Amino acid sequence: MIILWEHRVRVDVFLTDCSHFENIEALPYKANMHIISRKILREFCQKHSDSCDAIYNWRRIASKADWKNLNDVQKTYRTAEAVGSFTVFNIKENHYRLIVDIIYASQRIYIKYILTHADYDKGKWKNDPYF
Repeated sequence: MIILWEHRVRVDVFLTDCSHFENIEALPYKANMHIISRKILREFCQKHSDSCDAIYNWRRIASKADWKNLNDVQKTYRTAEAVGSFTVFNIKENHYRLIVDIIYASQRIYIKYILTHADYDKGKWKNDPYF
């Protein structure tokens, strides 16, 4: 099964021969986890410039990770937690919350939301259909 994202909505597509998808995106460095979409992180960084270093460090570490489950994630980020179907990371000493969907089998991290702590507490992100 290949998981595709269209307009930040997960679409499951079943294919019988997936070999042509192996090198669909060439990365400039060896990465274990593929992070989709970095654009969300860049846009947030533009609005909240104090978050840039912390976001960059998270992305650098996560992209090289070889996580198989939440326990592996918590070995790297002890405050990471499962909330619904998502994994939530504290960014910049808990000033921001990064909400992702990690597909361990395909080593992909789908960025769902990055919010200020106040916006996270409002809980609107929990209306996501994949929550």
